[in-house]
Amino acid sequence: MYYKKSRGIFDPKSKDPFKISRSKIELYTQCPRCFYMDVRLGLSRPSTPPYTLNSAVDNLLKNEFDLLRKTGEKHELMKKYAIDAIPFNHPDLPQWRGEVTAFEGALVVDEKSNLLINGLVDDVWQDSQGNLVMVDYKSTSSAKPPSLDDEWKQSYKRQIEIYQWIFRKLGFPVSRIGYFVFANAMKNLPKFDGKLEFEMSILAYEGNSDWVELTLLEIRELLNSEVIPAPAHECEYCAYKQQSVQIVKSIREKQ
Repeated sequence: MYYKKSRGIFDPKSKDPFKISRSKIELYTQCPRCFYMDVRLGLSRPSTPPYTLNSAVDNLLKNEFDLLRKTGEKHELMKKYAIDAIPFNHPDLPQWRGEVTAFEGALVVDEKSNLLINGLVDDVWQDSQGNLVMVDYKSTSSAKPPSLDDEWKQSYKRQIEIYQWIFRKLGFPVSRIGYFVFANAMKNLPKFDGKLEFEMSILAYEGNSDWVELTLLEIRELLNSEVIPAPAHECEYCAYKQQSVQIVKSIREKQ
């Protein structure tokens, strides 16, 4: 059953910084109307089932890199791809991952927009120059090698860029280069034997977070507005709602 949410709704009268997650910023970039309906009016997009297999892979990768974090060693994948970094060992890493307070992660206030931005990172590495390196784990199952070229993977890039922006705001030196650790499940093996086998790879991405602050100002302006914005041209959710309303209206007129 669908319920209108009662938490996380923007109050124009409040002077406190309003909390916006990395995923809500992504929602705004996809469709301002869906964002407004969610954060201003409390009507979210229909939820999807949780990606439990992806979460399991994420947790196992975190465990694997955490073992090396304690010793300051490189992972074999980092050696394979000649990455000049080691897993970053910091007492706040559990907080940044949302393991201390659920769904909180790394938090920073953007003074210009008066928004409190949070993001849940998968991992943070540190290069030999002392710069932090943002890392995200991705699980997939494809016959093609993983890439960042697909149009829908632009959200992956924005994800890394927001993390880079957050950690710079927190006062850390942050590399423009981030990494995606891909676990690609092999589906053409002769037997399953109760286990998945993965091909592991790492893709580098040079981020540019210059867009983030301007986007936050746009979000603040929209939240203060009483006007519901137009839907994004490519938004399937808005297109479905508009088409369904028209169809129902047409049927009722014929009755």
